[in-house]
Amino acid sequence: MSLEELASKYIDTADYVLKRMQVVENPIGLSTGGIGKVIEHAKAYLDDAKYYRDKRGFEVSLTSVAYCEGLLDALKMLGAVKFEWPAKPQPQKEK
Repeated sequence: MSLEELASKYIDTADYVLKRMQVVENPIGLSTGGIGKVIEHAKAYLDDAKYYRDKRGFEVSLTSVAYCEGLLDALKMLGAVKFEWPAKPQPQKEK
């Protein structure tokens, strides 16, 4: 898989999660404003990933989307948001 394909794959996955995740109401010990700020940072990293992919800066694009995914995973681990990463597509069997 090329760097361009890899960057696009991870960008699509992060985009999918950001559009579908649910913020948990009243997570213990976390402020809603703080959660919102982290989500905005994740979105900014995703925007950066798209920008650099389009400029053919695939290494920077992958780094940016990795930061986005890390923030999303951290929010999930803290119980601030709910989402599931999409399942990997199963290889198609030859007929």
